Formats: sequence, structure tokens, C-alpha cells
Amino acid sequence: MTSQSAGFGPVTQLAWVTDDLDATEQALGATLGAVAWTRMPAVHFGPDACTLRGEPADFTADVSLSYAGDLQLELIRPVTGTSIYTEFLAERGPGLHHVCCEVASMDEALDRAERDGFAVVQAGTMAGGLMRFAYLDTAAAGASYVELAEISPDLQAMFAQIKERSAPAPR
Repeated sequence: MTSQSAGFGPVTQLAWVTDDLDATEQALGATLGAVAWTRMPAVHFGPDACTLRGEPADFTADVSLSYAGDLQLELIRPVTGTSIYTEFLAERGPGLHHVCCEVASMDEALDRAERDGFAVVQAGTMAGGLMRFAYLDTAAAGASYVELAEISPDLQAMFAQIKERSAPAPR
């Protein structure tokens, strides 16, 4: 790596890869206080919108979102195809997969990542272009992946609704 820049932005999400959404939701609910989960079944990442190590990728995953305070919790259960999620499960089993930093400009963040010596492992767009994402390979340093995410106002609004539903009832 070359000289490093300051961080990419605030950590807004912790994400786990799992083969059992029910069990992981229950465990994280009990330990982190996530009271309600929003499931998005069969989210498709097609070769026209996603790459894995620079090559077109085609995979599907079930996703579940909740919040612990202001921190988004994401669960990913691979369903079909090859992705960094299927590789992670095969190599390590279920567990903490990545932290996500929200960035104002994906292009600028990717330029910085390249200058700092971090390779992009998987990247693409989702939700009809409402979000751009890129996973940086930080494994050589013993760290989980770092996801960079450029999130549109419309998707931010959806996340706010999920956060509201995830809030514990007032005492």
C-alpha cells in the first residue's frame, strides 16, 4: 500500500453473511436490540450491473435489514450464483462480512482506494441504480471487507422507513 488517506466516510452498516436468516435475525435481535427486520427476498445482481474481480457477475441473495440505534444491520443469504458472499460462506462459514462506509462520490472514493492500494473485489449498482457499491479487499490486513456505498435520496428515504419500523417501542 502507498500512503493512506483519511477514512472514506462514516461507518453506517455492519453486515453478516449467513445461511440461516431466521437464526441470525434472532441472535442479533437479542444481542444488539434489533426488534424488526425487513426482508428483501431474491435480490438479483445481474451481469449488466455487477462485477466480481472485474468480470460480469450474476447472483441472487436474500437480504434482511434492521437497525441498532443509527447503525444499519444487514444480513445476506446467498441463493444462486458466485459472489463474495458465497465465497465467504464456503471459506469461513457464517459471520461478520463487511462494514459499509457511505460516500458522497463513488468515483472519488474509488480513485482514493486505488491510490491507497485497495483492490475492488465486487462492485455494481442495485435497486435500479439507486445505489452504487464497491467492496474493497482488506483481507491482507486481517480485516473484513469494506463496502463503499453511494446512496440516492430515494433509497435513503426507504432506509429511514426501515429504521423507523426497527425502533424499539417507547417504555
